[in-house]
This record gives sequence, C-alpha cells and structure tokens, in this order.
Amino acid sequence: MALPLRTNFKRLCRIIQRFKPQNLSFCSAACPENKEDPGNARVFSGIQPTGVPHLGNYLGALENWVALQNRYPSVLYSIVDLHSITQPQDPDQLRNNILDMAASLLACGINPEKAILFQQSQVSEHAELSWILGCLTSMPRLRHLPQWKMKSKQKNEGSVGLYTYPVLQAADILLYKSTHVPVGEDQVQHLELAQDLARIFNNHYGELFPEPRALLSSTQKVKSLRNPSAKMSKSDPQTMATITITDSPDDIALKIRRAVTDFISEVTFDPEQRPGVSNLVTIHAAVAELSVEEALSQASGMDTGAYKGLVSEAVIQRLTPIREELQRLRADRAHLEGLLAQGQLRARDLAAPVLAEVRHRVGFC
Repeated sequence: MALPLRTNFKRLCRIIQRFKPQNLSFCSAACPENKEDPGNARVFSGIQPTGVPHLGNYLGALENWVALQNRYPSVLYSIVDLHSITQPQDPDQLRNNILDMAASLLACGINPEKAILFQQSQVSEHAELSWILGCLTSMPRLRHLPQWKMKSKQKNEGSVGLYTYPVLQAADILLYKSTHVPVGEDQVQHLELAQDLARIFNNHYGELFPEPRALLSSTQKVKSLRNPSAKMSKSDPQTMATITITDSPDDIALKIRRAVTDFISEVTFDPEQRPGVSNLVTIHAAVAELSVEEALSQASGMDTGAYKGLVSEAVIQRLTPIREELQRLRADRAHLEGLLAQGQLRARDLAAPVLAEVRHRVGFC
C-alpha cells in the first residue's frame, strides 16, 4: 500500500538532510587535497576500552585520529568506559583495560598536548546530558538503530543501557559542541541521531548545539584473515584472524602466512571475486602508504605465498615501534593515570559551562 503523500515527503526530506554535503566529509591521513579550512572546528571521538586495538582499528581509525589532531584546533578523544559496560565487565579487568587503551593511543601517536585524552566516566556531565537528551528521544527512533537491532538479536534481548547507548553517544558529542566526528560507515546512523537531537534541543530551548558533521575515513576496511567477508575484530574466536598492535613479528608473520586466500597464484585486487588476496593488498597498501596500484606493482611476478612475506615485512615494520612504545608506557601506570587526570580537568573545563547552560535552559536553575 502506498504511503500518504505527507509521509513520503517527510521521508524524502530526511534522506536529503542525511546526505547534505555539509553533514558529510571524507578524511584520510593520506588525503592532503582536502582543503577545508578547520577554522573554529572541534573534533570529538571515542573508543571503548575493550582490549588492545587491532590492525583494523589502527588503520581505520587511530591513524586518522593522529592526522586530525594535527589539522584541527580543538580535538578530544575519550576512552568511553560508560559505553563498555553495556556488556558485562570484570571491574579489575576494566581498570586495566582503561590504562591499556590510554597507552595504546599514546603509542599510536596521540599527543596529549594537541588532543585532550580523557576517561569518559570521570566527566559526570556526559551522563547528565544523556538523561536530558534521552527525554527528547522517542523509543521508535532508537529501536531502528543498527547497534540495538544487531546486539539485541545476538543476546535475544538487550539491556536498557544498550538500548539508550546512542543517546549517550550523542551526549558525548554535543557536550563539547563538537562540529566534526570521525566515524565508520556503520556509525553514520548514530551520528544522525546526534544531529537530530541537536536540532530538537535547539528548537525547544533556543540555538545552542551545532550539528556535527561526519568525517568518513577513505581507508578501506581491514577484513579478518580467516574470513575475509567479515571485518577484523577483537572478539573473533579465531586467534589467527586478527593482528593486534602488540603482536610479535613472529606472530604477525604466522597469521599472515595462514591468511585465507584462494587457488590462484597471481596477486590481483578484486574484493568481490578474490576477497582474501584483496584484503592482503589492502593491508599492504595501508601500512606501506601506497596506492593499491603501487602495491600490486610491488607484487608483480610474485605468487601469493611470496607476497604474504612482503606483506608481513611491511606490517612488522609499521607496528614494531608502536609495540615497543606501548610496552614502555604500560610499565608506568602513574604516568598514564596522571595524563588521564589532566585530560579530565581539561575536558571538564569545556563540558561544565555547556551543561550549566543546558540546565538553565531546561529550567533546572
């Protein structure tokens, strides 16, 4: 049955709004042709403390975070521990994971003098703004977001925290009046909720929040080494599927040597027909800072077995300095705790006046 004209028109407006150029940008560490003036822009992003980052995290997000801190005048990166407890966490392990993630980010190149690095739960304004925004959010709006649909199906049912997770995500972003958010394609709908809530709050209480824009990385997704149809993941039960930034050179070489390819010896790039080999080309190009064409040129005359050796060398060369720096940082917990405490103070200096204004406009004071 056809939808009423009014419904179709409203849906069309939402689609047009979703893909307006001002709400979507592409960014990459290797993309200097993006000449947009950062001006007074502010970047915010967060990462859950759920273990050491893997190669896909580094190439798809963290490498880009390093580039963004050098490009934008105000950048905040949060270890979002409130988000992590939507799944059960061992308290001692969570404490260690928070410091491990701080060490990982620093080892990957995050500079606390250029970016504010802090622990989300230590800035209580996040939780209070989340409650206020939650009161402006309808249940059907949350029910159709991908995070809830995917994880609630896996668990048969999900917690209230998992259900309202995107509202907290929106609060994380809006609390700092962020203008840009680096996201993966699977997070675009959650950013759209932040944009919607900025508009809803501004319409109710007067202009306060800018609508944040998505910064989509141009880096191709790194796939599982054992199942190249799926993303590389920390939670993959197959240990050979994922390369972490702490893997030894021997571990990296073994995992790449056992990576799933096919029975064709030539190295080509065809993600649809040859996903395994294409994944290796993607990894090689990314870690060696080459184009796909340049990576294929280096593979000319090699069979896939020899090419795996070349890819291993490139990955080891890229990750070895990170692994060594991470080991050094892990040994100094007091230093990590001190950096997070400094980041907390700097983040709160930005968050407190925004929440005070929100409280006033809502009528709390």
